[in-house]
Amino acid sequence: MISTVAGLNVPYVLMHMQGIPQTMQQDPCYENVTREVLDFLIQKKAELNKSGITDVIIDPGFGFGKTNAHNFELLHNLSVFKMLDAPLLLGISRKSMITKILGIKNDEALNGTSVLNTIGLMNGASILRVHDVKQAKEAVKLYSETITR
Repeated sequence: MISTVAGLNVPYVLMHMQGIPQTMQQDPCYENVTREVLDFLIQKKAELNKSGITDVIIDPGFGFGKTNAHNFELLHNLSVFKMLDAPLLLGISRKSMITKILGIKNDEALNGTSVLNTIGLMNGASILRVHDVKQAKEAVKLYSETITR
């Protein structure tokens, strides 16, 4: 995929995932999730740049080989990833990190998603991957108003 993306000169979304989709949630383990995800992204971004891909979007991979505790630690430390000098993508819409904590179903997770999206924006996210576009746009608009004052 790297040579194709480089040849097409299109953006590359670089996402961290521990393991493979079939097993990634079977006891994910990190000594320091933020450091380990950051180290992975630094290394992979350098590989992409060396291959001619300079338009890279960083995605820490919420929910991909991570426990809820890992996800909340990454969200808390999201600003650390700004050192990669690339847009940060936040993909937490309706994820289990919301539904499990609140004891709700996916279709009831809009409020939790909006809250965590806002926290993500405050911590440096610049792209939101969402299910509920209207509400995400409202969160972005309200957040934008607070930083222009």
